[in-house]
Amino acid sequence: MNLNNLKPAPGSVKTRKRIGRGPGSGLGGTSTRGHKGAKSRSGYSKRRGFEGGQMPLQRRLPKFGFTNINRVEYKAINLDILQTLAESKSYKVINRDVLVQAGFISASQKVKILAKGSLSANLHVVADAFSAAAVKAIEAAGGKAQLVSEFTAPPQKEENKAIEE
Repeated sequence: MNLNNLKPAPGSVKTRKRIGRGPGSGLGGTSTRGHKGAKSRSGYSKRRGFEGGQMPLQRRLPKFGFTNINRVEYKAINLDILQTLAESKSYKVINRDVLVQAGFISASQKVKILAKGSLSANLHVVADAFSAAAVKAIEAAGGKAQLVSEFTAPPQKEENKAIEE
């Protein structure tokens, strides 16, 4: 085998149809597009949902419902997940950063703590929302449930403030 006698396998390469190159080719005239209509014209592209002039499905069906622009989506995290985090990594404070690092939520999601499961670890939990039963369970275990809006970051040192100003 040399470079000068390489060729493709038999039947693997076919010649292209040369459409619209006169009647002698057998593919002239209408160029395999049939007679008349939008599909025979140049520049035709079918719109999504087009049903050939028949009233399309999305216009036959009635509108219903609405989207509440004030809705807040929360990712539900149960007490049993907090318990497994406390046991595996021995966390004392569980907040959004811990849950993102553990892979339970993405950084942009809000968190709501729900009361499914049991909690025996003494934890300080910081979240966007809590169910009433979850707050009772966290406080019964000796922990603290705190909303993100109430949580304040630890105070910065005096030196850092002076540098920023």
